[in-house]
Amino acid sequence: MTVFPRYGVSTIGDVLPSAIAVLGAPGATDRLGLAGQLDGVRKIALLLVDGLGWHQLGPAAAHAPTLTELARTGRVLTSGFPSTTPTSLVSLGTGAAPGAHGILGFTLNVPGTDRVIVHTHWSDDPDPGVWQPVRTRFESTGGVDTIVVSRPEFAGSGLTLAAYRGGRFLAASGADEVAATVLAALDAATAPALVYGYHADLDRTGHACGVDSDAWRAAVADVDRLLTRVVDGLPPDTALLVTADHGQLDVPLDMRFDLDLDPRLRAGVRVVAGEPRVRYLHTERGATADVLATWRGILGDAAWVVERSEAVAAGWFGPVAEEHLTRVGDVVAACHDRHVVVATRTKPVRESQLVAYHGSFTPAEMEIPLLVVRPG
Repeated sequence: MTVFPRYGVSTIGDVLPSAIAVLGAPGATDRLGLAGQLDGVRKIALLLVDGLGWHQLGPAAAHAPTLTELARTGRVLTSGFPSTTPTSLVSLGTGAAPGAHGILGFTLNVPGTDRVIVHTHWSDDPDPGVWQPVRTRFESTGGVDTIVVSRPEFAGSGLTLAAYRGGRFLAASGADEVAATVLAALDAATAPALVYGYHADLDRTGHACGVDSDAWRAAVADVDRLLTRVVDGLPPDTALLVTADHGQLDVPLDMRFDLDLDPRLRAGVRVVAGEPRVRYLHTERGATADVLATWRGILGDAAWVVERSEAVAAGWFGPVAEEHLTRVGDVVAACHDRHVVVATRTKPVRESQLVAYHGSFTPAEMEIPLLVVRPG
């Protein structure tokens, strides 16, 4: 089954515009129809749990009673495409689809060069305000006080500036510190206010150990402790929204293609970007048709292999700004089922050693929760 984003209707990019619209930000639109649930709310805590897809709520249930109870009245949204952290965080922060903000993957080729930028290890080159030119909703809140709570090593990073510039940054690591910092920020903020908190540990654990592994279950329990503390500490005029950037799925070893071990997959390819579930292939001059045919022949029904123009025309990224088009590969390979395309010699070793992945179109990757909590 394939899940496509419904940009402007029910994606991660629709959460923040809806929240600040409820708080009275002029020009913001309540795309998700939250006003009825949040009537009278003057402050909102928005918590993003990295890797907590809708389909992970089932295996989480035995280890996360608060999360399970909140999910009973939750609804399903989708990430944008690709279903990956940098793309989703910038969509959340800007309210824009990936094609507009330009963070179109975990890694991207810098046009006109052979350089590949890794968005999670990005500082100031390229300039975040140029590489991601869309104003964030933290910059244009119309009087709503905005605070960002995230890990201290992310302060001032390229991705933080691309996604959250305009918000006041507060450093916090781990479930307990994130909960305490979010609650303290809510208490200190002048209404109307939005406090955004980010928790990364579940995603990291899923990648390393797999969904529903013992380590993953422990990470879910930490998420539940975070939620319980925030829910129990919410002031009466405050609401909590909980969402995620994507889900995850485990990938068996026998469903992995290695483009470094098959010279046919490297032929005609100048730069490889994207990630294992969605590869962007920037081809040598005149080689696009051959690369397309070769990848289709080798991957078969394991991936949707198309030229850039077809992916853009199909609306995978939403409308793509002209200046962002060449960030997408000449050929795009979006994996089906549980397949990945790794590169064991030319990409970081850890990338090919992960247990769980995300990025493509399956429900397990694309579908994310939106949980709404009012105190009392």
